[in-house]
Amino acid sequence: MKLFQQMLVAPAALGLLASGANAAELNINGVSDYAASADQVTSVTQFSDVYPTDWAYQALSNLVEQYGCVAGYPNGTFRGNRAMTRYEAAALLNACLDRITEVTDELRRLLEEFETELAILRGRVDGLEARVGELEATQFSTTTKLKGTTHWVLGAAKYHGEGSKAEATANGGTSFSYDLRLALETSFTGKDSLVTRLRSGNMNNIFGGGGVGLFGQEYGVDTGNAVVIDRLFYSFPLGDEFTIVGGPRVRMDNMLPVWPSAYPSDMTMDFFTYAGAPGAYNLALGGGAGIYWQTEGGFSISTSYLSTDAELSDPNAGGLLTDAAGTSATTQIAYAPENWGIAGAFTYASGGEGGGALYGGNGTPGAVALSGSGNTYSYGLSAWWMPEDSGLIPSISAGWGLTDIPDPAISGVKDATTQSWYVGLEWSDVFVEGNSLGMAVGQPTFISDVDTKKGVDDFVAGSGYAWEFFYKFQVTDNITVTPAIHYLSKPYASQDSDGLNAMSGLIKTTFKF
Repeated sequence: MKLFQQMLVAPAALGLLASGANAAELNINGVSDYAASADQVTSVTQFSDVYPTDWAYQALSNLVEQYGCVAGYPNGTFRGNRAMTRYEAAALLNACLDRITEVTDELRRLLEEFETELAILRGRVDGLEARVGELEATQFSTTTKLKGTTHWVLGAAKYHGEGSKAEATANGGTSFSYDLRLALETSFTGKDSLVTRLRSGNMNNIFGGGGVGLFGQEYGVDTGNAVVIDRLFYSFPLGDEFTIVGGPRVRMDNMLPVWPSAYPSDMTMDFFTYAGAPGAYNLALGGGAGIYWQTEGGFSISTSYLSTDAELSDPNAGGLLTDAAGTSATTQIAYAPENWGIAGAFTYASGGEGGGALYGGNGTPGAVALSGSGNTYSYGLSAWWMPEDSGLIPSISAGWGLTDIPDPAISGVKDATTQSWYVGLEWSDVFVEGNSLGMAVGQPTFISDVDTKKGVDDFVAGSGYAWEFFYKFQVTDNITVTPAIHYLSKPYASQDSDGLNAMSGLIKTTFKF
């Protein structure tokens, strides 16, 4: 290669700077800004446009006609009789150099005329090449992104009323624990997604659902510090409006196009993360698949099936689509334009086989026992609204759920019904931009009606209430600190006026990377 060619930018690289427009339409703001900051140039206005009447324009035109070299035009043509910038002229000159076999006086004059622009472009591309090389050397993968989240939680609880001494003895201390999630998101086509999530935690305490289960937090997992595969599923589009999702470790909400709540933005008390209907939105985890249809206008329909013990080959113990499978099948219809939405869901679950049964973090002990005693038919209705701008008006989320359990495996019970509801409010940018304030109130799943086989109708519903208050400090883009207070009124659904009440406080620090 000739010496002067080695001094110039590669045509392919310059093509990046001058792609996507013709000579009069090219956007070279980035190059001009760079040039304006260079030592030899104080303002881009110091450069004059190259007009068709200029000798340089004519000389470049001759090169194009003689050697067939064009730079900066997507259709591969040279459009004459219009002005071009000096940087476009330099890019065009550089593209011709690889084809020139003879150095003429006119060519030397062109090189001298555009020496400054060629040097600036060369330095810019050299810098880009160095950055690309650094990224290629340090990137995790060309197809996979790694996202991590860890929660560190320091907190304790206090108990009052009947049974408080026993609760305090077993769970009255202060604990410090963590939850860690590492998500690997892989895309092969740019539209599909393979999700592999690793998880670890040691919340073997009240925030993991121990003791009074309703203190359980959304992130309250205990793996004994072991790292486990928490998610493994694949999704891909089918046409413009359909999406298929499935895998051996997929959760029911992974197969929903819309989650029917805006509360909370910062996960805390687990019950308040079920859109008010833990029966319909049971967040069952297992092997299965789903499909959803979603329009640009916000309307969507989804249906899914999974088994919580899909890995078993014994049809008497589990598997897929067997009588013993831990089945959870959900259908949701939702309408969610910008800033608000409403959704209705129905879920059939074989709770007696472990499919979608409640746990202590979202219901009273009696309701939890019923959900695991037979097949359940659950309905949920949820809605939410978010203001366009932050201020005094909060986002509002509300939900209600009802579950019917016909013929549960409980002696003397013919049919039972449970219900739940919640309302959540959250203010964004409170006091400081990025900080948020939230509060929620509701009734975790409780037994609302029982029909006995003897026809005796003397059941009196017992239920409790749950409150939550939190304030999230956005310390940096990747670190938040969230103090929270939770209060439980009669979490065991006691009808005694001196029934157990409990309060917990925690400070959660979240790191995202």
